Amino acid sequence: MQYVGIETQQRTNNFRSVVLLILFPCLVILLTYLFSFLLTMLTVQRYPGDPLPMQSATAMFTSVAPTVLMGVVIWFLIAYFANTWIINNSTGAVPLNRKDNKRVYNLVENLCMSRGMRMPKINIIYDDSLNAYASGIKESNYTVTLSKGIIDKLDDSELEAVIAHELTHIRNRDVRVLIVSIVFVGLFSMLAQIAIRSLYYSSFTRSDRNNKGSALPIILIVMVVAAIGFFFASLMRFAISRNREFMADAGAAEMTKNPHALASALRKISNDPEIEAVTRNDVAQLFIEHPHVKNESYFSGLSGLFATHPPIKKRIEVLEQF
Repeated sequence: MQYVGIETQQRTNNFRSVVLLILFPCLVILLTYLFSFLLTMLTVQRYPGDPLPMQSATAMFTSVAPTVLMGVVIWFLIAYFANTWIINNSTGAVPLNRKDNKRVYNLVENLCMSRGMRMPKINIIYDDSLNAYASGIKESNYTVTLSKGIIDKLDDSELEAVIAHELTHIRNRDVRVLIVSIVFVGLFSMLAQIAIRSLYYSSFTRSDRNNKGSALPIILIVMVVAAIGFFFASLMRFAISRNREFMADAGAAEMTKNPHALASALRKISNDPEIEAVTRNDVAQLFIEHPHVKNESYFSGLSGLFATHPPIKKRIEVLEQF
């Protein structure tokens, strides 16, 4: 696999960021209209001479859409600027001081100097499993996070290759694209969870039955619309995630001139990638290997559409062809 060059990959990922910023709001608008149409069909009684269902749905959509879009913008801004805290909190990552591990700092600094990169922050996850990820959307918060296990169990050349892989994600601006996709996927996930919890708790409340009856269709419609949005948004996210791993592998091989070191590191990582603190699948896709790969849905084998990472055996095969 030939590495296509940092400038080409940056332009590609910048283009993807713009496309995602356009596609996801478009998906939100389409689903808002679907919600309006279904709600009109199921809850509004129609009499002779009333507007057609499509007209009623359009009128409802026109009144609801500005509020929905404003909510999406607020959600995006909060998640976009709070992503570092969210990711660190979800993975248990904490800063690694230079005095605590000069070896890691030396490896990162040497790689950064060889490519004229600004030194990113370095975090550690105190877990004996082997994994790593890059995060951040701008130079001031770019971060390489390594597990204690990966630091302790890899030799210098293998650890250097893993760090180079994560630095390539930063150079390629992969993290920015992924965070944009994660933010929007998280929106649909949140809506689905709210609807499910509302449906669950409504069955235990002692409110008037008529109120329950009127609320139930709305909850069900929100569940259906959120599920559709989550499905399509996840497909886009998974495709981006899989492609970026191959490119980062190739970039690491180009940076270290030692593709076999990364292949060796991936073999070791594949034996124990599970980071116990990671419970969110959207955050898990940031890692060099999915932290809970053994627990992924059987749908991940459906032409790879639902896999966040390409098969690690395939990645090793590609690296060994360099």
